[in-house]
Amino acid sequence: MLIKKVEQALNSQIQKEIASAYLYLAMSAHLENKDLPGMANWMKVQAHEEMGHAMRLFGYVVSRDGRVVLEAIEKPDSEFGSALEVFDRVLKHEQYVTESISKLYELAVSEKDYPTQSHLQWFIDEQVEEEKTAKDVLTQLKVAEGHPPILLMLDQQLGKRPAASAAAE
Repeated sequence: MLIKKVEQALNSQIQKEIASAYLYLAMSAHLENKDLPGMANWMKVQAHEEMGHAMRLFGYVVSRDGRVVLEAIEKPDSEFGSALEVFDRVLKHEQYVTESISKLYELAVSEKDYPTQSHLQWFIDEQVEEEKTAKDVLTQLKVAEGHPPILLMLDQQLGKRPAASAAAE
C-alpha cells in the first residue's frame, strides 16, 4: 500500500508526464508549420514516450492499491521560434522533469518506501538518456545554424527516429 504523501507525489508526476506529452505535440505542430517534418516526427515520438511514462506510473500506483487522480493539463504554448530554440526548450524541460523525478525519489527515501525507490530507478536512468539526447540534438542544431542544407539533413535524420517500443513503457 502506498504512503499517502508518495501517492500524491506520484499523481503529480503522472500529470507532469501527460503535460510533457502535450507540450511535445505542440512543438510537433510548430515544427510542421516550419516545414521540418522530421523534427515534427521526433516530437510526436517523444510525446508518445511521455504518455508511456505516465502510464507506467499510473500502473504502479494502481498495483500498490493507490488511487490515481488526474488533474487538468495546462494549454501549452503554440509558438516556439527556430528549431534551435525548440530543442533548447526540450533540454530545459527534460532537466525540469529530471528534477521532479529526483524530488519524488527523495520523498520515497525519506518515507522509507523501498518499492517506490526501486520503481523510480528506471525513471532516473531514462532521464539521463533523455537529457543526453536533447543535448546531442541541440549541439547539432548549433552547428547547423545559418546552414540550411545541414538543417535539412538533420531534419531528415531526426525523422528516422523509430516509434517508442511498448516494452520501454
